[in-house]
Parts: sequence; C-alpha cells; structure tokens
Amino acid sequence: MKRNVGIIDKAIRIVVGLALIILALIDKQWWWGAIGLVLMITGFINRCLLYLPFKISTYKAKEKES
Repeated sequence: MKRNVGIIDKAIRIVVGLALIILALIDKQWWWGAIGLVLMITGFINRCLLYLPFKISTYKAKEKES
C-alpha cells in the first residue's frame, strides 16, 4: 500500500492522538484513547485507510533531480 499521509498531516495526527490518549487517561474514557491510538498509528506508518476510497493523499514524494 502506498503512503498517503504527508508530513504536516502526520504531525497533526501524532499531536492530536497523543492529546486524546492523555485525555482518556485523565477523563477515564477509553474510547478517546482508542481514537488517539488509531491517529498515532496512522501517523507513524504514513498510511490512512479512510483516505483510500476517496483517493486522497497528502503525501508528496520528492522528485529525483536529474
């Protein structure tokens, strides 16, 4: 599967995911942690399954200089 999560998208996913996990620990709501974990995983692996059906990609591959 190709990468479809760009650098800015990745950073946002990791920061928001971490914030949701912290919220889950403070508020004792497990589902916030589950959402945060999914966001962090998709950020670290640079792939989002929800982007696939809509053919969305924020990933920009650097072109080789000739």
